[in-house]
Amino acid sequence: MASIKVHLEKCTGCTLCVKACAFGAIHMNERKAVIDMAKCTLCGACVAACKFSAIEIEKAGGPKKDLSAYKDVWVFCEQKRGAIQSISFELLGEGRKLADKLGVKLAAVLLGHGLEDAAHKLGERGADKVYLVDHPALKSYQDDPYTAVLVNLVEEYKPEVLLCGATTIGRSLISRVAIKTGAGLTADCTGLDVDTKERLLLQTRPAFGGNIMATIIAPNHRPQMATVRHKVMQEAAKQPGRTAEVVCKAYPEETFASRTRLLDIVEELSNTVNISEADIIVAGGRGMGSKENFALLEELAKVLGGAVGASRSAVDADWIPYSHQVGQTGKTVVPKLYIACGISGQIQHLIGMQSSKTIVAVNRDPDAPIFKVATYGIVGDATEIVPALTREFKRALNK
Repeated sequence: MASIKVHLEKCTGCTLCVKACAFGAIHMNERKAVIDMAKCTLCGACVAACKFSAIEIEKAGGPKKDLSAYKDVWVFCEQKRGAIQSISFELLGEGRKLADKLGVKLAAVLLGHGLEDAAHKLGERGADKVYLVDHPALKSYQDDPYTAVLVNLVEEYKPEVLLCGATTIGRSLISRVAIKTGAGLTADCTGLDVDTKERLLLQTRPAFGGNIMATIIAPNHRPQMATVRHKVMQEAAKQPGRTAEVVCKAYPEETFASRTRLLDIVEELSNTVNISEADIIVAGGRGMGSKENFALLEELAKVLGGAVGASRSAVDADWIPYSHQVGQTGKTVVPKLYIACGISGQIQHLIGMQSSKTIVAVNRDPDAPIFKVATYGIVGDATEIVPALTREFKRALNK
């Protein structure tokens, strides 16, 4: 942790720091700067603005961690009902590149029950080593036991880099692990690289609503942790016959204790494809007008063999479940075809779909931001145009 201090004897009351603070954390009292620590984020803008060196950020002392003991690149491989999720293969592909640049091994971490066969197959996806913890309490994800096990593994084997998917499970798990291990964590990365000289993980992610791309480093802590968005990286190619060393770990029963009890897992029933895996997505926003009109999107998606997506406004209106949400607070998708119906195209939504190969926008507002990223644009009422598209695709596809 760090603290910030105003040297009152140096402060001249020029108010440059007040103007520089984007968080309204500084005010003047008797021509001296006063910092409201409830608002201050320790960003350092005031320090740079002060011409009299009257403001100083003091870093906390204490012994530095020995970083030389940390090595290897780890990938947490998420599984559901015994099946390795595709985000894990994307991370193994990227992890392989990082490990090769650093000259270390790539390790996969697999937690679950009855996963020995799956563990051996991870070698075919580029892993040199697999850390497997098999226990009935790990069959389905729960915060407490998963966190305790992963923290134990990290503290024992000391990975240099730890990657995890920016999924519901990944976001819940890795933040807890970062806190307990005193490590840095960058969320929702869209690009990764390494500075081989300093052995730093270069973690790139959208910032300020996607208006800039920030590259973040964690020079003083290990492991360097990052969550990575689904569908932004290529899956590791399968190499039949390639094997990995499997390290099976066991822990005392108290390690698997949980403050919550899992009663049941209820699968969401859908007539269309999961948006994370879909090559074609038909998405709707507030412009669809009502929950009932989302049936028009479902019909078009069925004809095209695609999935139904949605903007945050449609999800917030309870027209469709959150699992269909595309955007900064939803899922990142990269389909071959993305049809945006009644979606204005705010930056938070564009972040999640702008890398789609072909984007078709349908909106009654010709000045809607969505048209700036669209390959093709149709100006009109989506509730009238979508049924027309469905009819034409049915005819063209003989359905």
